[in-house]
Amino acid sequence: MPSLSTEESAALYERAAKVIPGGVSSPVRAFRAVGGTPRFIRSARGAYVTDVDGNEYVDLVGSWGPMLLGHAHPEVLDAVARAAADGTSFGAPTGAEVDLAAEIIARTPVEQVRLVNSGTEATMSALRLARGATGRDKVIKFEGCYHGHVDSLLVAAGSGAATLGHPSSPGVTAATTADTIVCGYNDRAGVERAFAEHGEEIACVITEAAAGNMGVVPPAEVDGENFTAFLARIAHAHGALLITDEVMTGFRVSRSGQWGLDGQHGDLMTFGKVMGGGFPAAAFGGRADLMQQLSPVGPVYQAGTLSGNPVATAAGLTTLRLATDEVYAQIDASSALLRAEIGKALDAFQVPHVIQHSGNLFSVFFTPEGVTAVPDWSVSSTQRQDVFAAFFHALLDNGVYLGPSCFEAWFLSAAHDDAAMDRILDALPRAAAAARLAMTAA
Repeated sequence: MPSLSTEESAALYERAAKVIPGGVSSPVRAFRAVGGTPRFIRSARGAYVTDVDGNEYVDLVGSWGPMLLGHAHPEVLDAVARAAADGTSFGAPTGAEVDLAAEIIARTPVEQVRLVNSGTEATMSALRLARGATGRDKVIKFEGCYHGHVDSLLVAAGSGAATLGHPSSPGVTAATTADTIVCGYNDRAGVERAFAEHGEEIACVITEAAAGNMGVVPPAEVDGENFTAFLARIAHAHGALLITDEVMTGFRVSRSGQWGLDGQHGDLMTFGKVMGGGFPAAAFGGRADLMQQLSPVGPVYQAGTLSGNPVATAAGLTTLRLATDEVYAQIDASSALLRAEIGKALDAFQVPHVIQHSGNLFSVFFTPEGVTAVPDWSVSSTQRQDVFAAFFHALLDNGVYLGPSCFEAWFLSAAHDDAAMDRILDALPRAAAAARLAMTAA
Protein backbone atom coordinates (compact mmCIF):
# COMPACT_ATOMS: atom_id res chain seq x y z
CA MET A 1 0.00 0.00 0.00
CA PRO A 2 1.50 3.41 -0.96
CA SER A 3 2.19 6.01 1.69
CA LEU A 4 -0.80 8.20 2.49
CA SER A 5 -0.90 11.82 1.38
CA THR A 6 0.67 14.11 4.00
CA GLU A 7 0.72 17.42 2.09
CA GLU A 8 -1.37 19.36 4.59
CA SER A 9 0.43 17.91 7.63
CA ALA A 10 3.79 18.76 6.05
CA ALA A 11 2.70 22.33 5.38
CA LEU A 12 1.42 22.73 8.92
CA TYR A 13 4.63 21.26 10.33
CA GLU A 14 6.72 23.72 8.32
CA ARG A 15 4.59 26.58 9.62
CA ALA A 16 4.65 25.23 13.18
CA ALA A 17 8.45 24.96 13.20
CA LYS A 18 8.64 28.74 12.75
CA VAL A 19 6.50 29.54 15.79
CA ILE A 20 6.86 26.49 18.10
CA PRO A 21 10.23 24.90 19.04
CA GLY A 22 10.53 21.75 16.96
CA GLY A 23 7.07 22.41 15.57
CA VAL A 24 5.38 20.55 18.43
CA SER A 25 4.23 21.19 21.98
CA SER A 26 5.61 17.89 23.32
CA PRO A 27 8.82 16.37 21.88
CA VAL A 28 7.74 12.82 20.98
CA ARG A 29 5.12 14.19 18.59
CA ALA A 30 7.84 15.43 16.21
CA PHE A 31 8.49 11.92 14.77
CA ARG A 32 12.25 12.41 15.30
CA ALA A 33 12.67 8.79 16.41
CA VAL A 34 10.85 7.32 13.41
CA GLY A 35 11.33 9.92 10.68
CA GLY A 36 8.72 11.18 8.28
CA THR A 37 5.99 13.77 8.61
CA PRO A 38 4.20 14.20 11.95
CA ARG A 39 0.46 13.85 11.49
CA PHE A 40 -1.57 16.90 12.47
CA ILE A 41 -4.91 15.65 13.75
CA ARG A 42 -8.13 17.39 12.75
CA SER A 43 -10.67 15.31 14.64
CA ALA A 44 -11.24 12.13 16.60
CA ARG A 45 -14.23 9.94 17.34
CA GLY A 46 -14.48 6.55 18.96
CA ALA A 47 -11.42 4.45 18.06
CA TYR A 48 -10.37 6.68 15.15
CA VAL A 49 -8.45 9.88 14.50
CA THR A 50 -8.49 11.83 11.22
CA ASP A 51 -5.60 14.03 10.12
CA VAL A 52 -5.73 17.32 8.21
CA ASP A 53 -5.18 15.44 4.92
CA GLY A 54 -8.33 13.43 5.54
CA ASN A 55 -6.55 10.18 6.40
CA GLU A 56 -8.37 8.08 9.02
CA TYR A 57 -6.43 5.88 11.44
CA VAL A 58 -7.31 3.41 14.14
CA ASP A 59 -5.84 5.20 17.15
CA LEU A 60 -3.54 3.31 19.52
CA VAL A 61 -2.32 6.46 21.26
CA GLY A 62 -5.54 7.64 22.86
CA SER A 63 -3.96 10.96 23.86
CA TRP A 64 -1.31 8.82 25.59
CA GLY A 65 -3.84 7.02 27.75
CA PRO A 66 -6.73 9.24 28.86
CA MET A 67 -9.25 8.15 26.23
CA LEU A 68 -10.28 4.94 27.96
CA LEU A 69 -13.82 5.20 26.59
CA GLY A 70 -12.71 6.34 23.14
CA HIS A 71 -12.71 9.81 21.62
CA ALA A 72 -15.66 12.20 21.86
CA HIS A 73 -17.77 9.90 24.02
CA PRO A 74 -21.31 11.39 23.91
CA GLU A 75 -21.88 11.39 27.66
CA VAL A 76 -18.50 12.98 28.34
CA LEU A 77 -19.16 15.65 25.70
CA ASP A 78 -22.56 16.33 27.22
CA ALA A 79 -21.06 16.72 30.72
CA VAL A 80 -18.39 19.07 29.36
CA ALA A 81 -20.95 21.18 27.49
CA ARG A 82 -23.17 21.51 30.55
CA ALA A 83 -20.21 22.44 32.75
CA ALA A 84 -18.84 24.98 30.25
CA ALA A 85 -22.25 26.60 29.91
CA ASP A 86 -22.07 27.51 33.60
CA GLY A 87 -18.58 29.04 33.25
CA THR A 88 -15.17 27.66 32.38
CA SER A 89 -13.16 28.64 35.46
CA PHE A 90 -13.96 30.15 38.84
CA GLY A 91 -10.79 30.09 40.91
CA ALA A 92 -13.05 28.93 43.73
CA PRO A 93 -14.14 25.55 45.10
CA THR A 94 -16.94 23.60 43.41
CA GLY A 95 -19.04 20.58 44.23
CA ALA A 96 -17.70 18.78 41.15
CA GLU A 97 -14.15 18.70 42.48
CA VAL A 98 -15.44 17.21 45.74
CA ASP A 99 -17.24 14.52 43.75
CA LEU A 100 -14.14 13.74 41.67
CA ALA A 101 -11.96 13.53 44.78
CA ALA A 102 -14.49 11.18 46.39
CA GLU A 103 -14.54 8.97 43.27
CA ILE A 104 -10.73 8.67 43.31
CA ILE A 105 -10.75 7.80 47.01
CA ALA A 106 -13.46 5.18 46.44
CA ARG A 107 -11.29 3.43 43.82
CA THR A 108 -7.92 3.59 45.59
CA PRO A 109 -6.34 3.29 49.06
CA VAL A 110 -5.77 7.05 49.45
CA GLU A 111 -7.62 8.88 52.21
CA GLN A 112 -7.40 12.41 50.83
CA VAL A 113 -6.46 13.92 47.48
CA ARG A 114 -5.51 17.31 46.10
CA LEU A 115 -6.45 18.12 42.50
CA VAL A 116 -3.84 19.67 40.19
CA ASN A 117 -3.45 20.24 36.45
CA SER A 118 -0.90 17.73 35.16
CA GLY A 119 1.00 14.58 36.06
CA THR A 120 4.17 16.66 36.32
CA GLU A 121 2.50 18.92 38.87
CA ALA A 122 1.21 15.91 40.80
CA THR A 123 4.64 14.29 41.16
CA MET A 124 6.34 17.60 41.92
CA SER A 125 3.83 18.28 44.71
CA ALA A 126 4.01 14.74 46.13
CA LEU A 127 7.79 15.01 46.21
CA ARG A 128 7.65 18.32 48.07
CA LEU A 129 5.17 16.88 50.55
CA ALA A 130 7.36 13.82 51.18
CA ARG A 131 10.36 16.04 51.86
CA GLY A 132 8.34 18.34 54.07
CA ALA A 133 6.84 15.47 56.06
CA THR A 134 10.17 13.72 56.67
CA GLY A 135 12.45 16.74 56.97
CA ARG A 136 14.85 14.99 54.58
CA ASP A 137 16.18 15.91 51.14
CA LYS A 138 17.27 12.89 49.14
CA VAL A 139 15.06 10.95 46.74
CA ILE A 140 15.51 7.58 45.05
CA LYS A 141 14.16 7.26 41.51
CA PHE A 142 14.66 4.60 38.85
CA GLU A 143 16.47 4.69 35.54
CA GLY A 144 13.96 4.76 32.70
CA CYS A 145 11.04 5.84 34.89
CA TYR A 146 9.50 9.16 33.88
CA HIS A 147 7.60 11.31 36.36
CA GLY A 148 7.04 14.41 34.27
CA HIS A 149 9.54 17.17 33.63
CA VAL A 150 10.21 17.94 37.30
CA ASP A 151 13.81 19.20 37.51
CA SER A 152 14.98 16.87 40.26
CA LEU A 153 13.41 13.84 38.54
CA LEU A 154 14.58 14.58 34.99
CA VAL A 155 17.56 12.32 35.50
CA ALA A 156 17.84 9.03 33.61
CA ALA A 157 14.25 9.49 32.47
CA GLY A 158 12.42 7.40 29.92
CA SER A 159 9.77 8.07 27.29
CA GLY A 160 10.25 11.28 25.31
CA ALA A 161 13.59 12.06 26.91
CA ALA A 162 14.89 8.62 26.05
CA THR A 163 13.49 8.76 22.53
CA LEU A 164 15.42 11.94 21.84
CA GLY A 165 18.60 10.58 23.38
CA HIS A 166 18.65 13.15 26.19
CA PRO A 167 17.68 11.34 29.38
CA SER A 168 18.60 14.42 31.38
CA SER A 169 18.29 18.05 30.37
CA PRO A 170 20.38 21.22 30.20
CA GLY A 171 18.86 23.80 32.50
CA VAL A 172 18.59 21.27 35.31
CA THR A 173 21.31 22.32 37.71
CA ALA A 174 23.75 20.01 39.42
CA ALA A 175 22.48 21.32 42.75
CA THR A 176 18.91 20.32 41.82
CA THR A 177 19.88 16.75 41.03
CA ALA A 178 22.45 16.35 43.81
CA ASP A 179 19.77 14.93 46.09
CA THR A 180 18.47 12.46 43.47
CA ILE A 181 19.79 8.89 43.71
CA VAL A 182 19.19 6.81 40.58
CA CYS A 183 18.87 3.03 40.84
CA GLY A 184 17.99 0.39 38.27
CA TYR A 185 14.33 -0.57 38.12
CA ASN A 186 13.74 -3.99 39.73
CA ASP A 187 17.31 -3.82 41.13
CA ARG A 188 16.83 -4.64 44.81
CA ALA A 189 20.54 -4.81 45.59
CA GLY A 190 21.02 -1.29 44.22
CA VAL A 191 18.23 0.06 46.40
CA GLU A 192 19.68 -1.68 49.44
CA ARG A 193 23.09 -0.10 48.78
CA ALA A 194 21.50 3.34 48.44
CA PHE A 195 19.74 3.01 51.79
CA ALA A 196 22.86 1.59 53.43
CA GLU A 197 24.79 4.68 52.37
CA HIS A 198 22.15 7.40 52.66
CA GLY A 199 19.34 5.89 54.73
CA GLU A 200 18.93 8.75 57.20
CA GLU A 201 18.92 11.34 54.41
CA ILE A 202 16.34 9.72 52.10
CA ALA A 203 12.91 11.33 52.18
CA CYS A 204 11.24 8.98 49.74
CA VAL A 205 11.42 6.51 46.92
CA ILE A 206 9.37 7.34 43.82
CA THR A 207 8.48 4.62 41.34
CA GLU A 208 6.06 4.04 38.52
CA ALA A 209 3.56 1.50 39.87
CA ALA A 210 4.33 -0.40 36.67
CA ALA A 211 6.92 1.24 34.49
CA GLY A 212 5.44 2.49 31.24
CA ASN A 213 7.93 4.99 29.89
CA MET A 214 10.70 2.60 28.89
CA GLY A 215 8.06 0.32 27.48
CA VAL A 216 5.81 -1.56 29.89
CA VAL A 217 7.95 -3.18 32.59
CA PRO A 218 5.97 -4.61 35.51
CA PRO A 219 7.45 -4.76 39.02
CA ALA A 220 9.26 -8.09 39.32
CA GLU A 221 8.40 -10.65 41.99
CA VAL A 222 11.13 -12.36 44.01
CA ASP A 223 10.27 -15.05 46.57
CA GLY A 224 6.65 -13.95 46.50
CA GLU A 225 7.44 -10.27 47.11
CA ASN A 226 6.57 -7.70 44.48
CA PHE A 227 9.23 -5.02 43.77
CA THR A 228 6.87 -2.27 44.91
CA ALA A 229 6.22 -4.16 48.16
CA PHE A 230 9.98 -4.44 48.63
CA LEU A 231 10.33 -0.67 48.15
CA ALA A 232 7.65 0.03 50.75
CA ARG A 233 9.31 -2.34 53.21
CA ILE A 234 12.83 -0.94 52.89
CA ALA A 235 11.66 2.69 52.79
CA HIS A 236 9.63 2.32 55.96
CA ALA A 237 12.47 0.51 57.70
CA HIS A 238 14.58 3.64 57.21
CA GLY A 239 11.88 6.18 58.05
CA ALA A 240 11.31 7.13 54.40
CA LEU A 241 8.11 7.27 52.36
CA LEU A 242 7.12 5.56 49.11
CA ILE A 243 5.44 7.42 46.25
CA THR A 244 3.77 5.24 43.60
CA ASP A 245 3.21 7.11 40.36
CA GLU A 246 -0.04 5.94 38.77
CA VAL A 247 -0.39 8.81 36.31
CA MET A 248 -0.28 6.27 33.48
CA THR A 249 -1.63 3.11 35.13
CA GLY A 250 -4.24 4.74 37.35
CA PHE A 251 -7.79 3.82 36.24
CA ARG A 252 -6.23 2.49 33.01
CA VAL A 253 -4.97 -1.02 33.81
CA SER A 254 -7.94 -1.72 36.08
CA ARG A 255 -10.76 0.13 37.82
CA SER A 256 -8.31 0.84 40.65
CA GLY A 257 -5.14 1.08 38.57
CA GLN A 258 -2.04 -1.00 39.24
CA TRP A 259 -3.02 -1.16 42.91
CA GLY A 260 -6.12 -3.03 41.78
CA LEU A 261 -3.90 -5.64 40.11
CA ASP A 262 -1.15 -6.25 42.66
CA GLY A 263 -2.43 -4.63 45.87
CA GLN A 264 0.72 -2.51 46.29
CA HIS A 265 0.71 1.24 46.86
CA GLY A 266 2.73 4.08 48.28
CA ASP A 267 2.21 6.36 51.23
CA LEU A 268 1.51 8.91 48.50
CA MET A 269 0.14 8.24 45.01
CA THR A 270 -0.10 10.34 41.88
CA PHE A 271 -2.85 10.18 39.26
CA GLY A 272 -3.56 11.73 35.86
CA LYS A 273 -4.63 10.95 32.30
CA VAL A 274 -7.83 8.84 32.61
CA MET A 275 -9.09 10.82 35.61
CA GLY A 276 -9.13 13.95 33.43
CA GLY A 277 -11.15 12.39 30.62
CA GLY A 278 -8.99 14.15 28.02
CA PHE A 279 -8.69 17.45 29.89
CA PRO A 280 -5.70 18.79 31.88
CA ALA A 281 -6.38 17.30 35.29
CA ALA A 282 -4.34 15.26 37.75
CA ALA A 283 -4.17 14.57 41.46
CA PHE A 284 -2.00 13.32 44.27
CA GLY A 285 -3.16 11.71 47.46
CA GLY A 286 -2.29 9.50 50.37
CA ARG A 287 -2.71 9.02 54.08
CA ALA A 288 -4.70 11.76 55.77
CA ASP A 289 -1.91 12.54 58.24
CA LEU A 290 0.43 13.27 55.33
CA MET A 291 -2.08 15.20 53.23
CA GLN A 292 -2.99 17.33 56.25
CA GLN A 293 0.52 18.77 56.09
CA LEU A 294 -0.46 20.67 52.93
CA SER A 295 -1.47 24.31 53.09
CA PRO A 296 -3.80 25.77 54.25
CA VAL A 297 -3.92 23.33 57.18
CA GLY A 298 -0.19 22.52 57.17
CA PRO A 299 3.14 24.15 56.31
CA VAL A 300 3.84 22.53 52.90
CA TYR A 301 2.73 24.96 50.22
CA GLN A 302 0.95 23.93 47.04
CA ALA A 303 -1.50 25.91 44.91
CA GLY A 304 -2.90 26.22 41.38
CA THR A 305 -5.19 28.75 39.72
CA LEU A 306 -6.88 26.19 37.48
CA SER A 307 -6.78 23.24 39.89
CA GLY A 308 -10.20 21.61 40.13
CA ASN A 309 -11.30 23.32 36.91
CA PRO A 310 -15.06 22.71 36.53
CA VAL A 311 -14.90 21.58 32.89
CA ALA A 312 -11.99 19.20 33.52
CA THR A 313 -13.60 17.74 36.63
CA ALA A 314 -16.84 17.16 34.72
CA ALA A 315 -14.99 15.23 32.02
CA GLY A 316 -12.97 13.23 34.53
CA LEU A 317 -15.85 12.37 36.82
CA THR A 318 -18.05 11.25 33.91
CA THR A 319 -15.24 9.14 32.48
CA LEU A 320 -14.60 7.38 35.79
CA ARG A 321 -18.28 6.73 36.39
CA LEU A 322 -18.60 5.17 32.93
CA ALA A 323 -15.44 3.09 33.41
CA THR A 324 -17.24 -0.01 34.68
CA ASP A 325 -15.97 -3.54 35.21
CA GLU A 326 -17.49 -4.43 31.83
CA VAL A 327 -15.43 -1.71 30.14
CA TYR A 328 -12.21 -3.04 31.63
CA ALA A 329 -13.12 -6.63 30.72
CA GLN A 330 -13.65 -5.62 27.09
CA ILE A 331 -10.37 -3.69 26.87
CA ASP A 332 -8.48 -6.51 28.60
CA ALA A 333 -9.83 -9.00 26.04
CA SER A 334 -8.90 -6.75 23.12
CA SER A 335 -5.43 -6.26 24.55
CA ALA A 336 -4.87 -10.00 25.01
CA LEU A 337 -6.00 -10.68 21.43
CA LEU A 338 -3.80 -7.95 19.98
CA ARG A 339 -0.73 -9.07 21.95
CA ALA A 340 -1.17 -12.62 20.69
CA GLU A 341 -1.61 -11.55 17.07
CA ILE A 342 1.40 -9.22 17.17
CA GLY A 343 3.49 -12.08 18.49
CA LYS A 344 2.28 -14.40 15.73
CA ALA A 345 3.02 -11.85 13.00
CA LEU A 346 6.51 -11.06 14.25
CA ASP A 347 7.29 -14.75 14.79
CA ALA A 348 6.17 -15.52 11.24
CA PHE A 349 8.77 -13.08 9.91
CA GLN A 350 11.41 -14.09 12.47
CA VAL A 351 11.63 -10.64 14.05
CA PRO A 352 13.12 -10.85 17.57
CA HIS A 353 10.85 -9.19 20.07
CA VAL A 354 9.45 -9.24 23.60
CA ILE A 355 5.86 -8.29 24.49
CA GLN A 356 5.14 -7.26 28.08
CA HIS A 357 2.00 -6.01 29.72
CA SER A 358 0.39 -4.81 32.90
CA GLY A 359 -3.33 -5.32 32.66
CA ASN A 360 -4.43 -4.01 29.25
CA LEU A 361 -1.39 -1.72 28.93
CA PHE A 362 1.37 -3.30 26.84
CA SER A 363 4.35 -2.65 24.61
CA VAL A 364 6.44 -4.45 22.01
CA PHE A 365 10.22 -4.41 22.47
CA PHE A 366 12.32 -4.92 19.34
CA THR A 367 15.16 -6.43 21.32
CA PRO A 368 18.30 -8.24 20.11
CA GLU A 369 17.94 -11.94 19.41
CA GLY A 370 18.04 -14.08 22.55
CA VAL A 371 16.47 -11.51 24.89
CA THR A 372 13.38 -13.04 26.47
CA ALA A 373 12.42 -10.42 29.05
CA VAL A 374 12.90 -6.70 29.68
CA PRO A 375 13.33 -6.05 33.41
CA ASP A 376 14.82 -2.56 33.25
CA TRP A 377 16.13 0.34 31.18
CA SER A 378 19.49 -1.29 30.49
CA VAL A 379 17.72 -3.94 28.41
CA SER A 380 14.99 -1.71 26.98
CA SER A 381 17.61 0.70 25.68
CA THR A 382 19.11 -2.04 23.46
CA GLN A 383 16.04 -1.98 21.22
CA ARG A 384 16.43 -1.69 17.44
CA GLN A 385 14.82 1.69 16.90
CA ASP A 386 15.30 1.36 13.13
CA VAL A 387 13.27 -1.85 13.15
CA PHE A 388 10.57 -0.19 15.20
CA ALA A 389 10.51 2.77 12.78
CA ALA A 390 9.86 0.44 9.85
CA PHE A 391 7.12 -1.37 11.80
CA PHE A 392 5.58 1.96 12.82
CA HIS A 393 5.45 3.41 9.31
CA ALA A 394 4.00 0.24 7.83
CA LEU A 395 1.18 0.41 10.36
CA LEU A 396 0.70 4.12 9.70
CA ASP A 397 0.52 3.60 5.93
CA ASN A 398 -2.13 0.96 6.56
CA GLY A 399 -4.30 3.20 8.71
CA VAL A 400 -3.07 2.39 12.21
CA TYR A 401 -1.73 5.22 14.38
CA LEU A 402 0.80 4.01 16.95
CA GLY A 403 2.90 6.10 19.34
CA PRO A 404 6.04 7.24 17.40
CA SER A 405 8.54 5.80 19.88
CA CYS A 406 9.61 2.26 20.75
CA PHE A 407 9.58 3.27 24.43
CA GLU A 408 5.86 4.05 24.53
CA ALA A 409 2.94 1.83 25.51
CA TRP A 410 0.00 0.82 23.32
CA PHE A 411 -3.40 2.14 24.40
CA LEU A 412 -6.73 0.53 23.57
CA SER A 413 -10.18 1.79 24.48
CA ALA A 414 -13.73 0.59 24.90
CA ALA A 415 -14.42 2.02 21.43
CA HIS A 416 -12.07 -0.47 19.72
CA ASP A 417 -14.80 -2.70 18.30
CA ASP A 418 -14.43 -5.64 15.92
CA ALA A 419 -14.04 -3.37 12.87
CA ALA A 420 -11.24 -1.38 14.48
CA MET A 421 -9.50 -4.50 15.71
CA ASP A 422 -9.78 -6.12 12.27
CA ARG A 423 -8.04 -3.16 10.67
CA ILE A 424 -5.14 -3.49 13.11
CA LEU A 425 -4.92 -7.25 12.61
CA ASP A 426 -4.99 -6.86 8.81
CA ALA A 427 -2.05 -4.43 8.97
CA LEU A 428 0.15 -6.56 11.23
CA PRO A 429 1.64 -8.92 8.60
CA ARG A 430 2.76 -5.99 6.45
CA ALA A 431 4.24 -4.25 9.47
CA ALA A 432 6.07 -7.41 10.51
CA ALA A 433 7.42 -7.82 6.96
CA ALA A 434 8.69 -4.23 7.02
CA ALA A 435 10.36 -4.84 10.39
CA ARG A 436 12.08 -7.94 9.00
CA LEU A 437 13.32 -6.04 5.97
CA ALA A 438 14.76 -3.28 8.18
CA MET A 439 16.43 -5.84 10.41
CA THR A 440 18.17 -7.65 7.54
CA ALA A 441 19.11 -4.44 5.72
CA ALA A 442 21.17 -3.10 8.62
